[in-house]
Amino acid sequence: MFKKKGSRLASSVMAVLLLSVTVLAGCGKDKNEASAPAESPSPSSAATEPASSEPAESASADSKKLVVYAALNEDDIIQLSKKFKEDTGIEIEYLRLGNAGETSTRIQAEKANPQADIFVGGSVEFYEPLAKEGILENYVSPNAKDLDAQFNDPNGFWQGWYMGVLGIVLNTERFEKELAPKGVKEPTTWDDLLDPNYKGLFVTSNPATAGGGYIFVADQLFRLGEEKGWDYLKNLNKNVHHYTKAAGDGINLTATGEFVAGMSWAHDIVKSAKQGYPIKVIIPKQTAFEIGGVGIIKGGGNTENAKKFEDWLLTKEIGELNTQISNRYSVRKDVAPPEGMVKIEDVDLVAYDRTKAAEMKPATVEKFTQLIAK
Repeated sequence: MFKKKGSRLASSVMAVLLLSVTVLAGCGKDKNEASAPAESPSPSSAATEPASSEPAESASADSKKLVVYAALNEDDIIQLSKKFKEDTGIEIEYLRLGNAGETSTRIQAEKANPQADIFVGGSVEFYEPLAKEGILENYVSPNAKDLDAQFNDPNGFWQGWYMGVLGIVLNTERFEKELAPKGVKEPTTWDDLLDPNYKGLFVTSNPATAGGGYIFVADQLFRLGEEKGWDYLKNLNKNVHHYTKAAGDGINLTATGEFVAGMSWAHDIVKSAKQGYPIKVIIPKQTAFEIGGVGIIKGGGNTENAKKFEDWLLTKEIGELNTQISNRYSVRKDVAPPEGMVKIEDVDLVAYDRTKAAEMKPATVEKFTQLIAK
């Protein structure tokens, strides 16, 4: 036993000696020799990996990075990121969440320790609460002077940079096979969707999670009035199969033939139709529109780059690029409407009170949630 104890002692001494050599070797490293920098996550990996819990670095004027929370389609933010790097040399790391509601909720949760520099995409209704909580940086882009006042936050916390109108996505194959023989005509108004023949064949999005879902609900309340608007939503609920988390989900489900019709953004419907799916877009009378926003998150590590990004989004060149890749309308008057879309001035728009819509959102969502739970 004594021999084994001695062996253990010798091993311990040897371990200490080896540790000392290692420490001395580290201390003797040339002070001018830099460690290899860690690789920045690529846009695709940033989209799937959770944000770090470490505090954001302080803003730096010479930073070449921008962390973006995006409520945009995956291919849209990829192409915008690529073009932004080409134009500025700044690398975008983005996290794409399912919808504007989830993105806004995450930003609120990170208020004390911001993990992103800027929030882009989704209707400006989701930016107002963030601004009121002091989460967004006050910044007015010099390019905003070229835009109609409705696209600029009078308080300077968010900026509108695109427009989208709500539409009906119709699976033409299923419609012609199942509903046309019954004498049902293609819908041209929101009221046409109350036809009992659509029961279980129509899908739309949840206003608690989807910007499009909320704007759709507000659309009915503005065009019909409070009482009749809620009556409409109760009756439509009888035909709705279920409410999706994001507005775009209804397009996918209708395009693949799971449903005959759905409600979503017209630009996204056109985009899917161009891919060869048997669907068409119908823009009903008295439809509503969104102003797609961008807002700088206060306390982010790359605030100066966030300002550059906002300025960049408002240029004619990027307005044309976004229109081309997403089919969204630009807020700039010198950018032509998307291919396959009618001019915005030819769309029959409801009298949409955006300030009121933002103020009534919490109570409206709560009432709607109770309605569909019955």
